[in-house]
Amino acid sequence: MIEQLQLSLEHAENYAATDLVRADCNAEAFRALERWPSWPNGVLALVGPAGSGKTHMAMAWAERVGAEVPSPRAPLDLLNLAGRPVLLDDAEHTIGEVTLFHLINMAAQQGGSLLITGRTPPAEWVSTLPDLRSRLRAITTVEIEAPDDEMMLGVLEKLFRDHHIRPAPDLYTYLLKRMERSIPAAHALVSRIDKVAGAHHRPVGRLVARQILEA
Repeated sequence: MIEQLQLSLEHAENYAATDLVRADCNAEAFRALERWPSWPNGVLALVGPAGSGKTHMAMAWAERVGAEVPSPRAPLDLLNLAGRPVLLDDAEHTIGEVTLFHLINMAAQQGGSLLITGRTPPAEWVSTLPDLRSRLRAITTVEIEAPDDEMMLGVLEKLFRDHHIRPAPDLYTYLLKRMERSIPAAHALVSRIDKVAGAHHRPVGRLVARQILEA
């Protein structure tokens, strides 16, 4: 069952804007994204722990504004990105220092914009380029906190609706006290609950949830 949960987790990525849940832990990030394209020097960094929803928020922004999302496995044509909005997810690990330096400069000087995400603030990233270090320290950074009860409750409610599940009234409290606090984990958990409860034609209550969590 643990293996099945992990497999579900790998396929839980869904970046639709309608699936985003607003809560205190990500309220400032929402406000910062809505201020586009008026970011200082055209650059904004979203920072948060794994599972906090930063990639989801960034991808929804990219869809809304028509931003380019370069693949870390493909060559990057900087000339075609000049003056355009660009998203670099997990920028510290997916882009070279020289390329990142040029993209930051392009956003500031050529009317484009650059959104980057990472688990730590850009000011803390290690760089061998002094000019890049100074630019990283100057980037406006918004930190997304780990999902709080408000966010996790909203995520669980939406996931149960999407799976056409009516949980028992006390199931939310039970899950919030015991589950991993991350959005991907919520996707995996609800998906597994759906499969187990559906296969056995059982109501969705604490018994089903406990069996899955204890496994």
